[in-house]
Amino acid sequence: MKITDIRLTRLNLPLTPPFNAAWDPQPRRNFAATLVEVHTEEGVTGVGSGDTMDGFESYRDLFIGTDPLQIINQVRRIETINFHGGRYWPLEAALWDIIGQVAGLPVSVLFGGARDRLPAYASSGELRPAGERAESALAARELGFRAMKIRIARGRLAEGIETVRRTREAVGDDFDLMVDLNQMWRMSGDIEAALPLAQVQRVASQLAELGVLWLEEPLPQVDVAGARRVRSQTGIQISGGEMVRSLPEIMSLIEQDAFDIYQPDVALAVGMYRARQVAESANLRHRLFTPHTWSNGLGLLANLHVAAGVDAGPYIEFPFDPPGWTPERRDFFMQPLMIDAQGDLVVPEAAGLGAVIDWAAVERFTV
Repeated sequence: MKITDIRLTRLNLPLTPPFNAAWDPQPRRNFAATLVEVHTEEGVTGVGSGDTMDGFESYRDLFIGTDPLQIINQVRRIETINFHGGRYWPLEAALWDIIGQVAGLPVSVLFGGARDRLPAYASSGELRPAGERAESALAARELGFRAMKIRIARGRLAEGIETVRRTREAVGDDFDLMVDLNQMWRMSGDIEAALPLAQVQRVASQLAELGVLWLEEPLPQVDVAGARRVRSQTGIQISGGEMVRSLPEIMSLIEQDAFDIYQPDVALAVGMYRARQVAESANLRHRLFTPHTWSNGLGLLANLHVAAGVDAGPYIEFPFDPPGWTPERRDFFMQPLMIDAQGDLVVPEAAGLGAVIDWAAVERFTV
């Protein structure tokens, strides 16, 4: 089997204001996505998405004529160009889509087949007043979600803690809450200083009293000692690693016991094959793996297949913050993904990734 073509389609969905993401210093006016199609001489086509794939055209010919089933060699090729260019892991997702179709199996089975579904947590993105966020958590629980992640802005800590407190009072103790400080990496243009360790420790102590399940990325990536200190002194679980650039980078974090929960996004960080290695290494050290997801339905499917295959947990991240961020807007070029009544995200039974692309929408939103 040989790859004959790799097509990148740039898509752009205008966002209806307001959509003020907590981590983005610039107002967002649209949601950009790139659909990756890998075509083979046998007529099997795989799809992937997640990162923008900017600059990939310069490296496209490295893959033409190669065998998509030789996945380790393909991963190594992607790693070499990731060093020089962008994050090209959506290509690997498309290759796994091909492999699953050829095998006649969902990709999750190829990764171990441990589960066919995972409980999802509603991952919010906007900064909202405390009362509104509490109401959104109640609405999410009505839909079946059993957990929600709330983002806190560095410059609005008191407001953020009050939001978590009001939400806890609204949902009670049988609904998990997580909090994200987003200090491990930065959006383009964000040059504000990170919160100092002492301040993070105070925040973590207050969140621990509110029964927060984990505190995500409380410090810059280099401050491993600080992350361990926050965990030991407050008792709260620490998570991170969603945007690391390489397997050695996150393996170093595991070896230093930086976190309780490791979250590399397979569409943005280390890819699918390497994420399985991360999961196994974390598990051997009695730590958890549950991938980050903040792209579209194809990126979510790639993470779901790996997570279900390796028995990740306790949850899978599900970007969800209506009315600004709904499954229909997130997955605007494909059949939207949604949890079932029990709050689980079910792995598609179809061979490959199981994405159902809306080609009319692709044509409509092509840039």
